[in-house]
Amino acid sequence: MAIVDLYPTSLRLLGRPVLVVGGGAVAARRAKALLDAGARVTLVSPVLSAPTQELADAGLITWLGRGYEAADMTGAWYAVAATGSLEVDARVAADAEWNRVWCVNHSDTQESAAWTPAVATVEDIKVAVNAGGDPLRAVAIRNAIAAALETGELPLQRFRGTAGGPVSRDIDKLGRRSGSVALVGGGPGAEDLITVRGRRLLAEADVVVADRLGPRGLLETLGENVKIIEVGKTPGHHPVPQTEINAILVREAQAGNRVVRLKGGDPYVLGRGGEEAIACRENGVDVEVVPGVTSAVSVPAAAGIPVTHRGLAKAFTMISGHEELENVPHGSDHTVVLLMGVGTLNRSMPILEAAGRGRDCPVAIIENGYAKNQRVTIGTLGTITALAQAGQVRNPAVVVVGDVVRVSPLAPEELATANYGTRETISSLS
Repeated sequence: MAIVDLYPTSLRLLGRPVLVVGGGAVAARRAKALLDAGARVTLVSPVLSAPTQELADAGLITWLGRGYEAADMTGAWYAVAATGSLEVDARVAADAEWNRVWCVNHSDTQESAAWTPAVATVEDIKVAVNAGGDPLRAVAIRNAIAAALETGELPLQRFRGTAGGPVSRDIDKLGRRSGSVALVGGGPGAEDLITVRGRRLLAEADVVVADRLGPRGLLETLGENVKIIEVGKTPGHHPVPQTEINAILVREAQAGNRVVRLKGGDPYVLGRGGEEAIACRENGVDVEVVPGVTSAVSVPAAAGIPVTHRGLAKAFTMISGHEELENVPHGSDHTVVLLMGVGTLNRSMPILEAAGRGRDCPVAIIENGYAKNQRVTIGTLGTITALAQAGQVRNPAVVVVGDVVRVSPLAPEELATANYGTRETISSLS
């Protein structure tokens, strides 16, 4: 049978009688799947394997403990021949053909009137895959599709309800469709560094309220019917104030939409996600927070810099470049990570230098972490401001201060070896 001979469809077997002939492992799997579909299963076999015996003992199937008889096919809507005997399975298939019953013949795939696909179920989505009679190939493709659905790489948004009408939602006390808000941390910007949960919620969203940072490329994967509201901020320029962002989230959710607030990094790490969550709760909007990979840790890693490293740093402080730095723990063995710190280098670097680190303490600035135009500038507390000005360093960028910068494969030789031996020695400390 060629693949063009197939007409894919889904059978609704709830309450309908079906016949399974055979008592082995294959018959057990098929009987279980048919029971899951709500069918009334009659199983014919003189002996049962342990899995089929469990179904019989539980009263889930009607078991006829004998060999197959032609009369067994009477009244069946669907049949499975899985005895393992070519002769018996062929007879079952022939009787099914005579009675106009669709039958899966497991002993002769090419002559079978029907094939059992590899099936994946994600929420209320069922995907069935046939692969020209190659079950292992079908399973591999099925698994890939299931993974893409589970991670949100394939669209999960609903367009109509099960009865063909509008998508049903819970109704609140005022008679409105209830929406929801998900504050999703998109990570440092790379599309594959968002969490699986965040990616999936994005695929289900009706409305996306998007920042300037984060995985912007994912917005292009959304359907045309998804409403995208841009609220991105740049240093010193906030075209949509935070109070208005809060109001947008509440308004769109109260209109019955599933809203995703797509943010860079983590919603609760200098992201004002706490304020947005409070605004939703105060207005009776269901809100969840999906953590993201914070740029405070991930962007230094993109430059080969660990924020802690055995023998160099046991702790780190993450702080906004706009905050006071005098109380940050002293010493270059305590890593300092500055977010939004490029514009205040001329103030922050002298403070950290005077606080016990000294002029020669290493500093790295990583611009556009994980993007194609990522750039790393490395110097010291005494030189980094001038280097940044000469190189026209711009946000978005993360500033890392401390001895851990020496570990980076991009660190100049004189910086990597100063006081700590060779690069190889530093690497071996891990």
